Amino acid sequence: MDATRNDQVRLYADLLSEVKALGLLERRIGWYAGRLALLLGAFLATFGVVFALGSSWWQIAIAPVFGILFTQTAFLSHDSAHKQVFASGKANEWAARLIGNLIVGLGYGWWQGKHSKHHANPNKIGKDGDIATGALMFVPEDFEDTGGLKGWIRAHQGWLFFPMLTLEGVNLHFESLKVLFDGTRPSRRRLELALLSIRLIGFPVLVFSAMGWGVGAVFLIVQSVVFGLYMGASFAPNHKGMPIVPKDVRVNFFERQVRTSRNVRGGRAMDWAMGGLNLQIEHHLFPSMPSASLRQARPLVRRYCLENDVPYTEAGLVESYGIVITYLNRVGMGFADPFECPFVAAYR
Repeated sequence: MDATRNDQVRLYADLLSEVKALGLLERRIGWYAGRLALLLGAFLATFGVVFALGSSWWQIAIAPVFGILFTQTAFLSHDSAHKQVFASGKANEWAARLIGNLIVGLGYGWWQGKHSKHHANPNKIGKDGDIATGALMFVPEDFEDTGGLKGWIRAHQGWLFFPMLTLEGVNLHFESLKVLFDGTRPSRRRLELALLSIRLIGFPVLVFSAMGWGVGAVFLIVQSVVFGLYMGASFAPNHKGMPIVPKDVRVNFFERQVRTSRNVRGGRAMDWAMGGLNLQIEHHLFPSMPSASLRQARPLVRRYCLENDVPYTEAGLVESYGIVITYLNRVGMGFADPFECPFVAAYR
């Protein structure tokens, strides 16, 4: 087994060398600058329409645009947090903090801590907070036969997943604020609180000043619903329904990242729509690789996986959602892991 693990370590080292030789880890500052400029231009143009329409109910048709723009901007903050944009770690950190807190309303301190743990141990029980039991249950071992309304919700949690995402926008803002007051004192706490306050208070003030209380309230609800749905729909297909790694199992980096991740099929349009998260396998193997380079790395990673008998999982977007819904329903009904992977036993 040690020899096998050493082979996998050498495999990743060889793959990394080839990726570096192709220049796929080099910064794409011009591409990111253009992306940011387009987003800022879209925000300004959309605000212009909002103030031109005034208190008209046509404003509700504009609300989803803000949900989309905030999500696209969150993708940019995500890339900065992964040090994909600048060569300097500090520059990436500040870009992620300013973009995430001030524009999107997502706390960098909360997101970075949570997301770093996920990347280190994707789908590992007790390590990856993304599969911790909360409103949804992802781990079969957490099943409790409670009966009643709670039992019904658990049994149908897959079908309820997307309706629940309509509240995810509010939840993301709440979690970003909560960590600033929970006693952990994240870095730059006061700054993040100030930036989040400007965004979470300032945006509604602009909305109400432009369209009044009634239209403004509906506008903010629709915008938040679209933001939550878009964010959740972008992150959910990547790991949900993939093998769960038990607490006592240690898996080498290459297999841990590939076997617990799922790519979503599609071309450049899918890359744009999902901010590169559709190429999740490549992203997890090379988290600092600019998202614009992930597609170029895909055939290389596929070849390495094929040559070394490591499953490389891809599915269409709708198919991925079907897998997620089915998995959640089965877990909620108390089934053993319906996607249990044989490689786990080999690492016990």
